[in-house]
Amino acid sequence: MLKLIASSRIHRLHPTVLRPAHDSASPLLRVLSSLGGLSHRNTNVGGRYFFCSDSGDGSDQVVDAGVKAAEESQSKASAIVPTYPRPEDYLTVLALPLIHRPLFPGFYMPIFVKDPKLLAALQESRERQAPYAGAFLLKDEPEADPSVVSGSDTDKNVYDLKGKDLFNRLHEVGTLAQISSIHGDQVILIGHRRLRITEMVSEDPLTVKVDHLKDKTYNKDDDIIKATSFEVISTLRDVLKTSSLWRDHVQTYTKHIGDFTYPRLADFGAAISGANKLQCQQVLEELDVYKRLKLTLELVKKEMEISKIQESIAKAIEEKISGEQRRYLLNEQLKAIKKELGLETDDKTALTGKFRERIEPKREKCPPHILQVIDEELAKLQLLEASSSEFSVTRNYLDWLTALPWGEYSDENFDVTRAQKILDEDHYGLTDVKERILEFIAVGKLRGTSQGKIICLSGPPGVGKTSIGRSIARALNRKFFRFSVGGLADVAEIKGHRRTYIGAMPGKMVQCLKNVGTANPLVLIDEIDKLGRGHAGDPASALLELLDPEQNANFLDHYLDVPIDLSKVLFVCTANVVEMIPNPLLDRMEVVAIAGYITDEKMHIARDYLEKTTREACGIKSEQVEVTDAALLSLIENYCREAGVRNLQKHIEKIYRKIALQLVRQGETIDATIRSAQSIEPLKDKVDSDELGVVTVQKENSESVEGSNTEKVGETCDEVDMVQTGLSSEQSQGLEVAKESEEDKEIEKVLVDKSNLTDFVGKPVFHADRIYDQTPIGVVMGLAWTSMGGSTLYIETTFVEEGEGKGALHLTGQLGDVMKESAQIAHTVARAILLEKEPENRFFANSKLHLHVPVGATPKDGPSAGCTMTTSLLSLAMKKPVKKDLAMTGEVTLTGKILPIGGVKEKTIAARRSEVKTIIFPSANRRDFDELAPNVKEGLDVHFVDDYMQIFNLAFGDEQSQDIKDVQKKGVSNTFLVL
Repeated sequence: MLKLIASSRIHRLHPTVLRPAHDSASPLLRVLSSLGGLSHRNTNVGGRYFFCSDSGDGSDQVVDAGVKAAEESQSKASAIVPTYPRPEDYLTVLALPLIHRPLFPGFYMPIFVKDPKLLAALQESRERQAPYAGAFLLKDEPEADPSVVSGSDTDKNVYDLKGKDLFNRLHEVGTLAQISSIHGDQVILIGHRRLRITEMVSEDPLTVKVDHLKDKTYNKDDDIIKATSFEVISTLRDVLKTSSLWRDHVQTYTKHIGDFTYPRLADFGAAISGANKLQCQQVLEELDVYKRLKLTLELVKKEMEISKIQESIAKAIEEKISGEQRRYLLNEQLKAIKKELGLETDDKTALTGKFRERIEPKREKCPPHILQVIDEELAKLQLLEASSSEFSVTRNYLDWLTALPWGEYSDENFDVTRAQKILDEDHYGLTDVKERILEFIAVGKLRGTSQGKIICLSGPPGVGKTSIGRSIARALNRKFFRFSVGGLADVAEIKGHRRTYIGAMPGKMVQCLKNVGTANPLVLIDEIDKLGRGHAGDPASALLELLDPEQNANFLDHYLDVPIDLSKVLFVCTANVVEMIPNPLLDRMEVVAIAGYITDEKMHIARDYLEKTTREACGIKSEQVEVTDAALLSLIENYCREAGVRNLQKHIEKIYRKIALQLVRQGETIDATIRSAQSIEPLKDKVDSDELGVVTVQKENSESVEGSNTEKVGETCDEVDMVQTGLSSEQSQGLEVAKESEEDKEIEKVLVDKSNLTDFVGKPVFHADRIYDQTPIGVVMGLAWTSMGGSTLYIETTFVEEGEGKGALHLTGQLGDVMKESAQIAHTVARAILLEKEPENRFFANSKLHLHVPVGATPKDGPSAGCTMTTSLLSLAMKKPVKKDLAMTGEVTLTGKILPIGGVKEKTIAARRSEVKTIIFPSANRRDFDELAPNVKEGLDVHFVDDYMQIFNLAFGDEQSQDIKDVQKKGVSNTFLVL
């Protein structure tokens, strides 16, 4: 809505006389008549008029703040008579940034000022009766698209601009704006005249010096200007027919036409158009009236085209809606006619036909009790009203019943060789898992049919438990479905909801069968050791029926409420810690342990699987990078010692990401060199052509040109030589290098070796476990199992003090209860052995000892360090070190018997990593050691013992026992010695 603001002249105030709305039959005719009499002033109007859009506050008139101030000052009795400077007298103003559109003279604009200092300065200016500021459009950021409307995030960034940054972002030409009112942080501005910024005065708040701009002189009677203005008004008349918004603007404008000019018409057309801010700013900056009218005419013509498009869109949508309504009515009538004639059935009959059509191909394979339930539900559906709630429940129930693959099985693969090839393609190692799957295939081939099994893969994270499930499904040619039960606390996820509940759904197994479309898929139940338990029941107990081979042939889902045969389903479960699985559930599964990968296996996996996949994911070619075996070995041993390969994959990805960045930077450097060379070549060509021209002229005119002319030619040649000399000295060298780079443009190959591995992945995380080259007295190396695999650890014992009857043992190293008990047992066994070997030695009875297990920050527990502690105590008592490169593990009893331990593979790998040559294991662990791969056992001298005295002889054996051992080693090829 447009409003009229009467502004007084400098020293006098005249009442504003507005023309009534009914003076003319058409508002546009008054515009034309006013344009026809531009040279004749209206004697009834003594002030200037400013037009602005409705501020939304409900007021009918906006009064000039200067008029208000004058009236208030006149009402006061004061000896000093205030003066009111003219708007053109303001040469220094506060700069206000406009984000979305410029402010045109005669219009008002509400803006928000977030800067408290700027807001206070505006308030102060208004109170000082100098309510003027400069409104300048903000330039777009260099990368911003001016056609895209900025959002709130951009507005926030604009509010953060201060000082020089804000000054550099402002357009030079803006508008002198009168501060009409301030409400909170909203300021109402009214445009007066055009300004141009000359310089910055202060930064906070931003104050600038300005020049007041005036329109260039023009001939009011110029026919071209008149014709252009008439075309603008004609276009406005056309817009009135299509746009109600413009109609309101123009009617209100012509109602308060006042003192009309051609420049005002141009500003009005641009101000109310929908053009972008840069086009409006172009109109604001134009001081030539004719050019400004032409720019405005282009804008209103565009608005006319947009209005036509809007009208056509609205018409098309209206026709579409009316057509759809008409079609709907005709379809309803047609349905009623067909129903009366018996040509079409209702929705219930069509729904029943769809369900019967779906179950018909499965009828021969479908169990009889399922067919009976389906027929009963179909008959029930016919009796229900479509609007009843029971109808939707029955329809959903039939939808699930008929969608399940009753009796449909996928053709299984019984080719063992093909299955072996598929399993080896995706995973390296995992021999136990692959062997079990091949056994499953072999049994199925001999029987002619396969049955379901429940296999549990247990092992540390990152060893490939989950990923091998998909490979197994591919090898067996079965459909694959995975769902995780980690944290699952609702039985309904397994068994489904009762149909009486709103939003009831079947359990995961029924959803699985519907998704895969076969009754013999491979179902991977992930994280089965992390089952939860809540108020909704115990999911572990619900899984008992699902994973029991004797029960799952008649699995009952709460939603379907009919038995489902899951006996052909192969269940593969994964777990990190088998002990966390409830015993009844664990009893129903066949556990296949995956201990983890040794260094050689990790090398193969990294080279054949991880590196290839990562290189393709990073877009790097194999000839662009080379990662040496030494680098991979160092990466595995010093950064990724865990049992799995997930952390190894992360480190390889990190290496290749850095390589990708390095290759891109090299490529950009070469491209920059080539571009610089291309810019040098035209200059060199120009010099060559100039030289050639000079020489040609010299040859042609050699007979006629002599004296001064010859001298001039010689000078020219000298200049050419100087240019060529300057070019060849610096730029030609770069040109040659760039040409070479352009010819082959081959990026240097990146080599990742052990020496520069730290540049890609940082400093090593792990260090060597071995502390001593030769263990001193009282120190013995033991073997331990950790979540990262195996590790060597030392048992250190030292003498504290001696006194009659002061025999005691002090323990440190964050030991668990079991390990503390092992230390006490070891102390007792050591005293007994020392008494037997050296009856006169009272060391343990009169000595206070301190036993420590490094590293102190790592918690330790378990009984397998018993024999190591005993040996450490005896070494200190006898003041005799143990043999070099010896490590042992085993639980010791009070009678000196050695009991079996776990983690033989991990402990053997740890011993090899620490370059241990001799290992002592309990005799009961011989079978575990024999199952290890040959490359793990290679080069190790392993002894199996069942009594501690055998360990004593091996650790502190004399030369006689050493000679016996040498004789036995010559006669035994596998270097196993059992004492």
